[in-house]
Amino acid sequence: MALTLSESAARQVRKSIAKRGKGLGIRIGVKTSGCSGLSYVMEFVDVPNPEDLVFPHDDVNLFVDPKSLIYLDGTELDFTREGLNEGFRFNNPNVKDACGCGESFTT
Repeated sequence: MALTLSESAARQVRKSIAKRGKGLGIRIGVKTSGCSGLSYVMEFVDVPNPEDLVFPHDDVNLFVDPKSLIYLDGTELDFTREGLNEGFRFNNPNVKDACGCGESFTT
Protein backbone atom coordinates (compact mmCIF):
# COMPACT_ATOMS: atom_id res chain seq x y z
CA MET A 1 0.00 0.00 0.00
CA ALA A 2 1.44 3.32 -1.01
CA LEU A 3 0.77 6.91 -1.99
CA THR A 4 3.14 8.94 -4.13
CA LEU A 5 3.73 12.57 -4.93
CA SER A 6 4.88 13.91 -8.30
CA GLU A 7 7.78 16.36 -8.38
CA SER A 8 5.44 19.22 -9.36
CA ALA A 9 3.13 18.39 -6.43
CA ALA A 10 6.08 18.18 -4.04
CA ARG A 11 7.29 21.62 -5.20
CA GLN A 12 3.83 23.08 -4.68
CA VAL A 13 3.50 21.56 -1.19
CA ARG A 14 6.96 22.90 -0.22
CA LYS A 15 6.01 26.34 -1.55
CA SER A 16 2.69 26.32 0.34
CA ILE A 17 4.31 25.20 3.60
CA ALA A 18 7.03 27.88 3.25
CA LYS A 19 4.40 30.56 2.59
CA ARG A 20 2.37 29.33 5.56
CA GLY A 21 5.48 29.29 7.76
CA LYS A 22 4.95 25.85 9.32
CA GLY A 23 3.86 22.30 8.58
CA LEU A 24 5.15 18.74 8.39
CA GLY A 25 3.31 17.93 5.16
CA ILE A 26 -0.23 17.39 3.97
CA ARG A 27 -2.96 14.94 4.89
CA ILE A 28 -5.10 13.53 2.13
CA GLY A 29 -8.24 11.54 2.66
CA VAL A 30 -11.75 10.89 1.43
CA LYS A 31 -15.15 11.80 2.78
CA THR A 32 -18.69 10.90 1.80
CA SER A 33 -19.85 13.69 -0.47
CA GLY A 34 -20.96 14.65 -3.95
CA CYS A 35 -23.13 12.93 -6.49
CA SER A 36 -20.81 9.92 -6.94
CA GLY A 37 -20.30 9.17 -3.25
CA LEU A 38 -16.74 10.14 -2.25
CA SER A 39 -14.61 13.25 -2.54
CA TYR A 40 -11.01 14.07 -1.71
CA VAL A 41 -9.95 16.23 1.22
CA MET A 42 -6.56 17.85 1.84
CA GLU A 43 -5.19 19.76 4.80
CA PHE A 44 -1.87 20.86 6.23
CA VAL A 45 -0.42 18.74 9.02
CA ASP A 46 1.28 20.47 11.93
CA VAL A 47 0.87 17.59 14.38
CA PRO A 48 0.23 14.08 13.03
CA ASN A 49 -2.65 12.02 14.35
CA PRO A 50 -1.56 8.82 16.14
CA GLU A 51 -3.28 6.63 13.52
CA ASP A 52 -1.80 8.46 10.51
CA LEU A 53 0.26 6.50 8.03
CA VAL A 54 3.15 8.52 6.60
CA PHE A 55 4.44 8.33 3.03
CA PRO A 56 7.64 10.40 2.69
CA HIS A 57 8.76 11.98 -0.57
CA ASP A 58 12.17 13.61 -0.10
CA ASP A 59 11.44 16.35 2.45
CA VAL A 60 7.63 16.30 2.00
CA ASN A 61 5.34 13.92 3.87
CA LEU A 62 1.93 12.66 2.83
CA PHE A 63 -0.25 11.65 5.77
CA VAL A 64 -3.34 9.46 5.42
CA ASP A 65 -5.70 7.78 7.85
CA PRO A 66 -6.09 3.99 7.52
CA LYS A 67 -9.79 4.22 6.55
CA SER A 68 -9.01 6.48 3.57
CA LEU A 69 -6.07 4.37 2.45
CA ILE A 70 -8.36 1.65 1.08
CA TYR A 71 -9.70 4.19 -1.43
CA LEU A 72 -6.34 5.89 -2.07
CA ASP A 73 -3.90 2.98 -2.33
CA GLY A 74 -1.73 3.46 -5.42
CA THR A 75 -2.74 7.11 -5.88
CA GLU A 76 -0.28 9.69 -7.17
CA LEU A 77 -0.92 13.28 -6.14
CA ASP A 78 0.07 15.61 -8.97
CA PHE A 79 -0.03 19.37 -9.49
CA THR A 80 -1.02 20.56 -12.96
CA ARG A 81 -1.38 23.80 -14.84
CA GLU A 82 -3.74 23.96 -17.80
CA GLY A 83 -4.09 27.42 -19.25
CA LEU A 84 -5.15 29.73 -16.43
CA ASN A 85 -6.19 26.83 -14.19
CA GLU A 86 -3.89 25.09 -11.75
CA GLY A 87 -4.43 22.63 -8.94
CA PHE A 88 -3.81 19.26 -7.41
CA ARG A 89 -4.93 16.21 -9.34
CA PHE A 90 -5.46 12.75 -7.86
CA ASN A 91 -4.33 10.00 -10.23
CA ASN A 92 -6.23 7.24 -8.46
CA PRO A 93 -6.25 3.77 -10.07
CA ASN A 94 -9.17 2.71 -7.84
CA VAL A 95 -11.71 5.13 -9.36
CA LYS A 96 -14.37 3.29 -11.33
CA ASP A 97 -16.56 6.30 -12.10
CA ALA A 98 -16.58 10.06 -11.46
CA CYS A 99 -19.31 12.65 -11.61
CA GLY A 100 -19.48 15.08 -14.52
CA CYS A 101 -18.05 17.98 -12.53
CA GLY A 102 -15.09 15.86 -11.37
CA GLU A 103 -15.63 16.62 -7.69
CA SER A 104 -16.60 13.12 -6.54
CA PHE A 105 -15.95 9.50 -7.44
CA THR A 106 -16.83 5.85 -6.74
CA THR A 107 -14.53 2.84 -6.34
